[in-house]
Amino acid sequence: MSLPIEDYALIGDGETAALVSRAGSVDWLCWPRFDDDACLSALLGTRENGRWLIAPRAKVDLVERRYRDDTLILETDLHTDEGVVRLTDFMPVRGRHPALVRIVEGLAGAVPMHLDLRLRFDYGALPPWGAVEDGVYTGMVGPDHVVLRAPVGLELHGDEVGCTFTARAGQRLAFVLGYGPSTGPTPDPVDADAALIATERYWRAWIAGFDAARTRWPAQVKRSLLTLKALVREPTGGLIAAPTTSLPEAPAGTMNWDYRYCWLRDATFTLGAFVNAGFRDEATRWRDWLLRAVAGSPDKIRIMYRVDGSRHLDEWTVDALPGYRDARPVRIGNAASTQHQIDVLGEVLDCLSLARSVGIPVTEHQRAVERRIADHLEQTWSGRGSGVWEARGEPRRYTYSKVMAWVGVDRAMRHPAPGDGERLARLDALRTRIRDEVYRDGWNAGLGTFTQSYGGHAVDASLLLLPLVGFLAADEPRMAATVDRIERDLSQGGFIRRTRAKGGDSDEGAFLPCSLWMADCLRLQGKPDKAEAYLKRVLGVANDVGLLSEEYDVPGKCLAGNFPQALMHLAVVNTALGLSGPVVNLGGG
Repeated sequence: MSLPIEDYALIGDGETAALVSRAGSVDWLCWPRFDDDACLSALLGTRENGRWLIAPRAKVDLVERRYRDDTLILETDLHTDEGVVRLTDFMPVRGRHPALVRIVEGLAGAVPMHLDLRLRFDYGALPPWGAVEDGVYTGMVGPDHVVLRAPVGLELHGDEVGCTFTARAGQRLAFVLGYGPSTGPTPDPVDADAALIATERYWRAWIAGFDAARTRWPAQVKRSLLTLKALVREPTGGLIAAPTTSLPEAPAGTMNWDYRYCWLRDATFTLGAFVNAGFRDEATRWRDWLLRAVAGSPDKIRIMYRVDGSRHLDEWTVDALPGYRDARPVRIGNAASTQHQIDVLGEVLDCLSLARSVGIPVTEHQRAVERRIADHLEQTWSGRGSGVWEARGEPRRYTYSKVMAWVGVDRAMRHPAPGDGERLARLDALRTRIRDEVYRDGWNAGLGTFTQSYGGHAVDASLLLLPLVGFLAADEPRMAATVDRIERDLSQGGFIRRTRAKGGDSDEGAFLPCSLWMADCLRLQGKPDKAEAYLKRVLGVANDVGLLSEEYDVPGKCLAGNFPQALMHLAVVNTALGLSGPVVNLGGG
């Protein structure tokens, strides 16, 4: 049986990431980058699908773990009858070859230990050809070349690498797994202690750019920022939604999606969080990634891209993997990337407008993209789409999508070029037309609320974003009534769901960012105490090292969905800073 999601912690090097369990097992790792094939996939199956375990041979009585202050270096203390041992896990800042370092340190007594490495490339399917020579394990399969260097003798049993040793008080043993292309040189050796010092300095130097005095939740905001930084691919500046795929939104269900890509819909939240926290360079690099991805063809915009800005995310399933707690299928790629979603156009213009408002220098490429997207919106805003939740059914006219079309037109009008008088008049008329249509068709007078889609009766938590993008004030009577309705109809255990609960075991969890959007609306309504209660409730379900997934299973009292999720940690940063003092307007102004 798979471990609870809460049992995992994240380590990373700015180009990929690994999940390490409380038991001392690395159960998820994609090399060489986030969206490449996994070589350790036990997270979505069993140990036979790939893991790297270092653990005491005897029963562990107590596990204590933490991140080393202001870093992504994980320390796990394992207590047994024989003594106490510490695992220090980290990924050094990427050099020529990526590496994963695990240092075993004896803290007390003498603890018998064992190491079990089961590499399985192609998402748990292919063990490499392997050999041990001069104490070094080398494995190769196709384009991949992995080397394990250890201070103790390694043994190869079939396609599994292992050893036993004793961790004595005061002793330090470093194990280094390195990766490189099979056609290149052997992955470089790593001085584990020097890499540890350099990695610690790297993370601490970066997070020092955040003024912790700006918030009443400094530890939580810093952990969210460090997590977000770990999900940014350094060479490109693109932020992935999560480092995992197919962690289910409903227990043993089929809502299992690949999140290892960059969503344009998160653009304003991303730029706003980095700007509000003082990380202008990350905000600028995200803007630049966005412009490269969009290029010059707004009619061909995808809702998501790979970390390098490429467009092909063909969806397929890994039938050999049993899935996280039998949730199948395991999906690779994301078919939603080709959906028609009008709101994304508004999101891009909103993000670019926000970048202008905070002084990020405007490029000619940006001006051209803004103009072309606005022109494209004029032609397409009235169509149907798949909506913010990427529904795979019949396209509809979603209220939030129309609001974001309004946002796009509004932002385009804020930055006119010389001689744009006639164009501005046309855009102004369009902005009014969209607004009036939303007021008329997105509002249900009988229910006294805005609804998910035109002519519908269902409310949807995406409507909480209307005040946050500047469409309506949070205390405007219609908006206030909608916020109240969402709080009544979509609340579950004090958390806000995306849509009304269906009931039964297949029902998805509460989408955690929605609870923080509710907090933001309540703050804007002048209800800081209620807003703070939502924030505290969300922070209260983070795991022991401060990480959050996209959803919370209220009946099961556990995290659900891909983990850790960027949108969730972006919301923590924005909401916590908003409750603590002035922030830039996420509505682009």
